[in-house]
Amino acid sequence: MVHGYAVRSKLELDLFIGNALIDMYANCGDLGCSRRVFDLMTERDVVTWTAMVSAYMDFGYIDEAMKLFDSMQLNGVKPDVISWNALVSGFAHNGEIDEALRLLDEMRETGLKPGVNSWNGVISGCVQNEFFEDAIDVFGHMMCSNENPNAVTFACILPACGAMGDLRLGKSMHTCALKRDLLGNIFVKGSLIGMYVNCWRRDLAERVFMEMEVKNTAVMNEMIMAYVNEGNTVEASVLLNSMLTGGLKPDVITYNTLLSGLARKGQKEEAFRLLSDMIQMGLKPNVISVNAVISGFQQCGLTRKALKLFRIMQSPSGIINMVMDDSKACRCFSNQSSTLSIKPDSVTTTSALAACADLNLLCHGREIHGYILSNGLEPNIFVSSALVDMYAKCHDLNSAVKVFYKIEDKNTVSWNTLMAGLTNNTEAEEALNLFPKMLGDGHEPSSITFMILLSACGYVASLRLGKELHGYILKSGLESTAAFSSALIDMYAKCGSIIEARLVFDCEAQKDIIVWNALISGYSIHGMAKEAVDVFEHLKSMGVDPDHTTFTALLSAFTREGMLEQGWKYFNCMETFGIKHNLDHYTCMVRLVGSAGFLKEALDIIERMPHAPDACIWATLLKACEIYSNSEIGERAAKALFELEPSKAPCIILFTNTFSMDELWQSSTNLNRGCSLSSVKECSSIDVGHTIYTFKEGKSLNPKLKEIMDLWRQLASAMQHLKYLPLDPVFEDNDNLNLLSCSHTEKLAICFGLMTLDAKFPIRISKNLLMCIDCHTSVKHISRIKGREIFVKDGGFYHRFKDGRCSCNDRW
Repeated sequence: MVHGYAVRSKLELDLFIGNALIDMYANCGDLGCSRRVFDLMTERDVVTWTAMVSAYMDFGYIDEAMKLFDSMQLNGVKPDVISWNALVSGFAHNGEIDEALRLLDEMRETGLKPGVNSWNGVISGCVQNEFFEDAIDVFGHMMCSNENPNAVTFACILPACGAMGDLRLGKSMHTCALKRDLLGNIFVKGSLIGMYVNCWRRDLAERVFMEMEVKNTAVMNEMIMAYVNEGNTVEASVLLNSMLTGGLKPDVITYNTLLSGLARKGQKEEAFRLLSDMIQMGLKPNVISVNAVISGFQQCGLTRKALKLFRIMQSPSGIINMVMDDSKACRCFSNQSSTLSIKPDSVTTTSALAACADLNLLCHGREIHGYILSNGLEPNIFVSSALVDMYAKCHDLNSAVKVFYKIEDKNTVSWNTLMAGLTNNTEAEEALNLFPKMLGDGHEPSSITFMILLSACGYVASLRLGKELHGYILKSGLESTAAFSSALIDMYAKCGSIIEARLVFDCEAQKDIIVWNALISGYSIHGMAKEAVDVFEHLKSMGVDPDHTTFTALLSAFTREGMLEQGWKYFNCMETFGIKHNLDHYTCMVRLVGSAGFLKEALDIIERMPHAPDACIWATLLKACEIYSNSEIGERAAKALFELEPSKAPCIILFTNTFSMDELWQSSTNLNRGCSLSSVKECSSIDVGHTIYTFKEGKSLNPKLKEIMDLWRQLASAMQHLKYLPLDPVFEDNDNLNLLSCSHTEKLAICFGLMTLDAKFPIRISKNLLMCIDCHTSVKHISRIKGREIFVKDGGFYHRFKDGRCSCNDRW
């Protein structure tokens, strides 16, 4: 309308009006109209050219901006400081920091001295592009050039200090601003508060805040963020109310910040009420608002609520009232939101996929995948990686791999996601095979990559690969951290080398509780209770506070040695450390008491504990009943286990074994007929000749399978001569008993090791599930028959078989 009036009034060609039109169209996002006005102007001055250069830079067209800047000089118009600042700032804000600094030097060569605004343009560009260290370097160059920073400089540089978490540097900037008497500027104070918040010094942020006489919405938002980061939503809400009563209007950022805090704490009623208040204030919730709620719910465990809200976002507004919760706050929100239309974006879908992964909802995950495809979100690397993670955690590896290989611009995170998914789905050897491919594609491994790979090495008990990876980490120059040390300790312990695990522990200077726990767990899985206790006592003497995991590892260590008195001693002393007994601790005690033969007492622990028993604790009791042939308590445990997880084959196997003890063969047979045991994801691995061989239930694809079975039959015959009969016989399809069936994968792996490994080397097997009684007894006999040392890492312990004995003393 204004432009039309200028044309009708024949003012369009006026220099000042033309310059204003160029700037107006650029600010409205219409670069084409800006250029048309520029081309129609018969007279152009330095302001005209500078406005057009700025417009191109704002749209990211740096080449066109540079050409226009050169054309400006060819047309006889000399750039001034503002022109150079537009060019320098434009390159910096588009991430071309080196070119921006080069242009500053070129500016000097033309006789113009870069001013404080010139330097501010580069610093703000660095911060905008998250080049925080570069921002600090530019600030240093500015000071060396004898240019005094102003309030804008500090408002830009302080967020860089906060983003790096560099409190010392932030305090230095605070002092520098104080010396220049710039702390009266509200934007500098706001940046100071933000810096201290990001450096986790809420007390200092609060001090700056309290010193301010005048506060604006941005400053209040920073302080609300400080309280939210600490989980103090009460104080954050008080600040919001003070804004409302003090005449300071909150904005969308205010509400989104508090929404995030409420959702992360699981305060769903308060979160929905705040959304309602937001709408009543005349502020329209945006996708960030809903993302804050969905992401927060997912993080605090309200995953079903998060998923439900995601589905609501896709629903027509007319049915919102029917699908929202019945609470008053939610109804209020839904009534107000009937006119809202918020479309899920990449952040929303990523949170929803995480919820599906947590709940193992493959069907819902596939629905979200369909939404992603129909809305063109799949190219987003975060969405694609979340899809891989969801499919992997829902045990659909085929889909996870397909999505992964469709990602065009893979990054380290996407590789890590697939490797972690493979490892957690008993495909650790495939995860290890991916690492060379990742390097071949030019991706640098991160610390997370190495943590995943170390876990994979421990999973398959490959000491060779674990050592090679340890060497690679040392050569890569990655900083040694407590997290790395704990992962290395865990890997060496699970690979059977507890001595090297201890060496890593001793070499770590900064031991946190995770490192101590890793070593105690290592001794625990090797049945070295005395050493575990020594480490625990050392931990206490060093002033380190144990946590829940510490006691879980320690109590587990007592089982193999049958140290019942010690177990009760440490179990009863937990409360002196402020630690309440959880289900894991009770499970450890049931295992300890049950393995000592006190089955009634173990049952009493379950009945008297303040937690609802889960499948794990019943399975633990059932295992003890099998060992001591107690059918009465065993049947009770098996029935409870079957009621909790009737669809899982491991439950069926244990239930069958209990009946077998009393020779109730017909009941066992009927039970087996009603359940396919192929659903058990059992697998065993062995590292032979630089290759990891995996034997999986129902997938015996090893080319030497015939030779393996022939060797097993020889071993079975030798065991029969020793008068050995298994406690865990297996039914064949014809309902006949096969007393020495090779049904479990560790037997196949051991036979393969006997065939392929030199007699001077021990056989190291990794199995993902606990060994059954039959396999355990069989391996003891094999170690004596063949005169071999055999190591088996099963789901919870490390067994060392030699001369017909096992290091676990038949307690596991």
